[in-house]
Amino acid sequence: MRKKHGVQLSDSQLNEDEIDLSKLILILFDNIWVLISLTILFTAVGVAYVILATPIYKADSLIQVEAKNSGMSALLGDMSDMLSNETSSTTEVEIIKSRMNLGKTVDNFNLDIRATPKYIPIIGKGLDRVLGKEKEIKVSRLDLFDTYSPNQVILKLNATDLKGGGEYVLIDIESSDIILTGVVGELASNEYMSVFVQSIKAKIGDEFILSRISKFKAIQSLQSRLSVEEKGSKSGILSISFTGENKTLIETILNDISMNYFLQNVQRNSAEAEKSLDFLQNQLPNIKADLSVAENNLNDFRQKNESIDLNMEAQSTLKVMVALESQLNELTFKESEIAKRFTKDHPTYIALLDKRKVLINNKKELNLEVKSLPKTQRDVLRMKRDVEVNQQIYVQLLNKVQELNILRAGTVGNVRILDGAQAYTAAIKPRKVFIIILATLMGVFIALVIVFMKSFLHKGIESPDEIEAIGLAVYASVPMSDYQITMDAKVKRKKRENINIPQKLELHETLLAVANPADLSIEALRGLRTSMHFAMMEAKNNVVMISGPAPGVGKSFVSVNFAAVIAKADQRVLLIDADMRKGFLQKHFDLPWVDGLSDILSSKRDVIDVIKKTKIESLDVITRGQVPPNPSELLMHTRFAELVEWASQEYDLVIIDTPPILAVTDPSVVGALAGTTLMVGRFGKNTVKEIDVARHRFAMAGVEVKGFILNAVEKNASSSYGYYNYTYESNEK
Repeated sequence: MRKKHGVQLSDSQLNEDEIDLSKLILILFDNIWVLISLTILFTAVGVAYVILATPIYKADSLIQVEAKNSGMSALLGDMSDMLSNETSSTTEVEIIKSRMNLGKTVDNFNLDIRATPKYIPIIGKGLDRVLGKEKEIKVSRLDLFDTYSPNQVILKLNATDLKGGGEYVLIDIESSDIILTGVVGELASNEYMSVFVQSIKAKIGDEFILSRISKFKAIQSLQSRLSVEEKGSKSGILSISFTGENKTLIETILNDISMNYFLQNVQRNSAEAEKSLDFLQNQLPNIKADLSVAENNLNDFRQKNESIDLNMEAQSTLKVMVALESQLNELTFKESEIAKRFTKDHPTYIALLDKRKVLINNKKELNLEVKSLPKTQRDVLRMKRDVEVNQQIYVQLLNKVQELNILRAGTVGNVRILDGAQAYTAAIKPRKVFIIILATLMGVFIALVIVFMKSFLHKGIESPDEIEAIGLAVYASVPMSDYQITMDAKVKRKKRENINIPQKLELHETLLAVANPADLSIEALRGLRTSMHFAMMEAKNNVVMISGPAPGVGKSFVSVNFAAVIAKADQRVLLIDADMRKGFLQKHFDLPWVDGLSDILSSKRDVIDVIKKTKIESLDVITRGQVPPNPSELLMHTRFAELVEWASQEYDLVIIDTPPILAVTDPSVVGALAGTTLMVGRFGKNTVKEIDVARHRFAMAGVEVKGFILNAVEKNASSSYGYYNYTYESNEK
């Protein structure tokens, strides 16, 4: 034996606190309708959701991003391979989702204008869609001027004509005043706003909410519904998808996004060639001027010194010098472009500088050779070098300009749209089967949680063994009576239907022992009569007090029906309602509560005057009487002791029904005068701890609780105690 919460328990009972799989299963059987009901409820909610929820569709397209060829290859020649910079797919993804790209789509489709129908909250939109009454509106212009402060208005359709147009009014959302009247297909404006409604699909009286959001918010809305990802690793194939309610609209929007991206790519590549072309065209006039100066200088020198030709050695040196100058000039052009992209620490830039250094060293060596020539030869050589170098540079630039003009005209970009936007046939949201299954499982889960939490948190007694474990004998287990529940329901319905007419009730309508003597509850009380016969042999008198630990345990039900059972056994019984606060024993016998116990104890009436006869022979009742301000003090008066002594002598059995012991002290006073004290507890409601505390409260007042009555016992699978319903009928017909 061990103690738990101050209560002595056996090892077998302690084992009951351990998780028992079979008991869990039985608990589920007891609450099977809770499980079924909640599961059906959640499943129905899930089905309703998938029917009413707005379907979301998805459209996708495919784009190929090829390796990028820079327009500078025409200018840089071999070094263009070193400068090629292949754009990563991550970069292209960000370009597609950029505000630069999506902003054009917002402008093209007026996505910063919101026009939404007004529906019944939560279910209205779904109902209209299911019933085929969807509303549509297309607004291409909505300008709210500074003179109008709210950022949204209500559009109400006033009338429609046969051609599908219609008249509408715009209503201020704050004051409900009409601020503008318009016609579908025509621009409507005043000092507050300007509106152009292209089309409306609705009936007269339908309303729409019009508002204008910032372009930034509209772009953010597109970004949240747009998805871009690369198929495979470094494949250069981008899959673009877009979601929305309208399949046609999302296809159109996605095609526009893809086309905007394609065009900006072409424009970007063309811009590179344009910049290079501008650079070369700016250089051409300077080179041409230098060429003219060099030619004029050479001609003037020859005229002054008469025609002087270079010897073979000088001509050879001239060719080398021209080639070097040409290469140096070409490197100068390349450096101007490279400097736009890289710093001088970049390997490409370093390679160019190294090449220039080599050419400059070669040029210095040639200059030393030229110094050995006669002065006239040197001057002619220098002037002819300037002419030929400038001629070569000028021709080279002209060729480059022609090449770039051709490149600019033929620029197609490095992006190709492989597949145009196409919406899926089926909606991607809601996932109907998944949601229904999830809702069903959630219903089962919540039902299980409720059932098990209720079972584990509520530790009401469910077996006489739990009571006997604390040393309190169980005299009877009274089953829950379905017949009594039906009787109570009939009485309530009868009073409700005739609320203004006083009702006269018969015993068969209020007392189970009369209405159905064969009920299992009455049979259990007959067993209590047998147990009481032996228990009262050692009692000091024939007075039985019936109490309970708390209200609502059914002690009054036990008292009146037990009294009726004893009276039917030809014994004179007096039933006293000692609950002078809330007693209602008179209702079971359809008696008035006036002239009762409180009137005796306050010396207003004599005992003989307040004893009321019932329709059951040998059963008398003393009702509670007028509610006194001091019930406990009245019970402690000697008049109550005298009443008990007189009743004990006049009747075979005196039953006193008292208030709950844990609520008031009245039972302690009554118990001191009663020879036998019984406590009533309710199945599944009162705890072992509560009952033990109630018994301890009696013990402190010197009252010994002889036995316990377990009331309203329910037959369930999980209970470790049940009752058996056997029938015994005659075979005679």
